[in-house]
Amino acid sequence: MERKTPALIALCAALTAAGAFIRIPLWPVAITLQTFFVLLSGIMLGPRYGALSQLVYLIVGLLGLPVFSGGGGLAYLMQPSFGYLLGFVAAPAAVGLLVENKTLTPKTVFPAALAGTLVIYCIGMPYLAVYMHLVLKKPDAVSLAVKTGALVFLPGDLLKCLILSLLSPRLRFILHPDSRI
Repeated sequence: MERKTPALIALCAALTAAGAFIRIPLWPVAITLQTFFVLLSGIMLGPRYGALSQLVYLIVGLLGLPVFSGGGGLAYLMQPSFGYLLGFVAAPAAVGLLVENKTLTPKTVFPAALAGTLVIYCIGMPYLAVYMHLVLKKPDAVSLAVKTGALVFLPGDLLKCLILSLLSPRLRFILHPDSRI
């Protein structure tokens, strides 16, 4: 582990927390800037440390600090959006694996960021559907979870992936001057 890695892990966790407060409140899941920083953590820190940064974020929130878009604490396990937070831990691992040992260009970063976004959806939507079915007693929980837990996010998430693909090569060079750009 490089000397600056713990600081970058903490920085990525803090940026994700800050991203929770840049939001458009929707029901049942708010649109936030968190996913931008989640994906960025995988690009900047790689699969292991990127995932670790988001695990730190998750633990801090579950311990009670109000770093999630709707607060914090163990009760957050029962929020419809908690599955997306679980996806935040897996997404940087996927993104990091896809860009690891590659030159960062829009052609390498964009599909990796899309894959990370898909990972978040694949964990968050089933959690949301189960919540809607068991807690809210919605008979159309799956289709409702797809509509309110993915489709509404697609335009913004595509834009985030595009911005990441344009910014990441330069950011990686600034943080890791010895890396390939």
